[in-house]
Amino acid sequence: MCGIAGWITARSGGPTASVLRAMTDRIAHRGPDGAGQLFCDTADGRFQAGLGHRRLAIIDLTTGDQPMHYTTPDGRRLSMVFNGEVYNYVTLREELKAVGYRFETTSDTEVVMAAHAHWGPDAVSHLRGMFAHMIWEHDIERLTVARDRFGKKPVFMLRRGNDTYFASEIKALLAVPGVEPRLNKAVIPAYLNYRYVPGPDTFFEGIEKLPPASVAVWRDGHMDIRRYWLPPDGAAQEPLITQDPVSEFMNVLQESVSLRMASDVPFGAFLSGGIDSSAIVALMAGVSDLPVRTFSVGFKEGAYSELRYARDIAEQFHTGHHELEVSADTLMDHLPDLIGFRDAPVSEPSDIPIYLLSVEAGRTVKMVLTGEGSDEIIAGYPKHRYERYAARYHAMMPDALHKGLMRPLVNALPYRFRRVKTLFDSLDQRAVQDRFPRWFGVLGPAARARLLAGSAAADIQATQPDNLPFDTAPGTSPLRQLQYFDQTSWLPDNLLERGDRMTMAASIEGRMPFMDHELAELVARLPDNCRIRGRQDKWLLRQGMRRILPAEILDRPKVGFRVPVNDWFRTTMRDWVHDHLTGTDSRSRDLYDSGELSRILGDHNRGRQNHEKLIWTLVTLELFLRRYDLTV
Repeated sequence: MCGIAGWITARSGGPTASVLRAMTDRIAHRGPDGAGQLFCDTADGRFQAGLGHRRLAIIDLTTGDQPMHYTTPDGRRLSMVFNGEVYNYVTLREELKAVGYRFETTSDTEVVMAAHAHWGPDAVSHLRGMFAHMIWEHDIERLTVARDRFGKKPVFMLRRGNDTYFASEIKALLAVPGVEPRLNKAVIPAYLNYRYVPGPDTFFEGIEKLPPASVAVWRDGHMDIRRYWLPPDGAAQEPLITQDPVSEFMNVLQESVSLRMASDVPFGAFLSGGIDSSAIVALMAGVSDLPVRTFSVGFKEGAYSELRYARDIAEQFHTGHHELEVSADTLMDHLPDLIGFRDAPVSEPSDIPIYLLSVEAGRTVKMVLTGEGSDEIIAGYPKHRYERYAARYHAMMPDALHKGLMRPLVNALPYRFRRVKTLFDSLDQRAVQDRFPRWFGVLGPAARARLLAGSAAADIQATQPDNLPFDTAPGTSPLRQLQYFDQTSWLPDNLLERGDRMTMAASIEGRMPFMDHELAELVARLPDNCRIRGRQDKWLLRQGMRRILPAEILDRPKVGFRVPVNDWFRTTMRDWVHDHLTGTDSRSRDLYDSGELSRILGDHNRGRQNHEKLIWTLVTLELFLRRYDLTV
């Protein structure tokens, strides 16, 4: 786990070593254990490749410095900077040894270079892990930039004429001379729908994301970007004929956990007390020679704390357990800094305690396993159960009756019926491209247009279609269509960004066994009822852990990490919210219709409707604009 930065530029008047150093210094938190640079001119002097690196040492502590260089048996030379981990590198090394490749280190980075020498840019298809890398092939003067399948490791790009700059985080690109941060206003409607910006766009004009599972190949002044993998839920799969799908699933999950425990430094696991993290800790304990170190965070205010469940799992598996209790009223003090780490508004209040837990874990370990990704692979959200019936509801309920009868009845329900209201917010949208984002988003097209009606929004098309991947194969089930959206948008552009930035901000590595592409490919070959059976979600995992975890963990409903912003926005932070969104210093207020914004805030303050997600979305956008001195 590290940070990378670099470029391919026209040599005449190109950037200097000090520029690359400034770029990598901006992401020093990603790699406090070392730094390196490499510059390579093409033979004709027209172009220059620059590779920069910040290292967080996890394996091969003594010979893993970067940029790393490799010479093939026939004399070809490659150089590389790498971020992440390849978990099958030992197997790959043996395979490459068998055809004549030699190795001088125990680093996965060297194996990736040998694989690239052997298979070219298609080598990424042989890698099992999380990674982002830049490889320069000296002899053929080719630059390859690649990203892992699900997009766990980030790559951002800045294109300026014939020059292209790459980096793990946007802040490194803002260190390029002549680059001034400018707001990309075109993404604001999408942000108000999804609570994040769908790739390849970002909040910064001219800066884009390299899509997950993509390879960018530059040669002789030309750049080609192609995608080498798509989540298997997007297409029909050959069914797996098995009498015991639970055992098949658990075997691959155990392998995924074991592979991610490879480390030359102390490591542990985040433990929330939910089924996902509890399963990871249980599987780790089954193969570890030493007690697993576990880390949990909860609120001092007991009503919002889940620590007792985590404590029970820690006691059952005899872990070296660490608890962090945070006070709810101090969390918001950290929000501006986290916006700086994410280079975007913070989409979830839970990012803050996750960051604080990462800081706490970083005192004793440099790597943790987490339970993230389970819901998106084996269907763990309430929306996955409800979406199965959306088409049936729309067929039975004419739109006029839905809007004229059902919608007002639901609006009149008490404040506490948050999930029922979310369900009907989603059912308001009959088109899947509008409904899928609404399950976790905040504003559908019509509501978005009503709010985005201020003077500064005049040039924004508030109802513009969003460029998201809904192109699943004909006949794909509604469940798989929704999960394909999760796996191609919600995960890479939100959840995985959160996981990467919050852990790397504390200079630790987070590994996610559920985010294993072989596990996803296995699940895709099993029938839908292996994910949801009746009213039980994540059926495979619940059945697989039935004899290992207590029923209290297996059967309790999904809670998530709830931060009580709902209450804060109506009480202690009420004036703060109004000042930031409507005060004279507000940078975003001219985006909004003042009457509509007042209605939203008023309904929330009076307890008529729960608008905590929307208010959080607006507040963090305002803080983001202030952090980067951006105007709308």
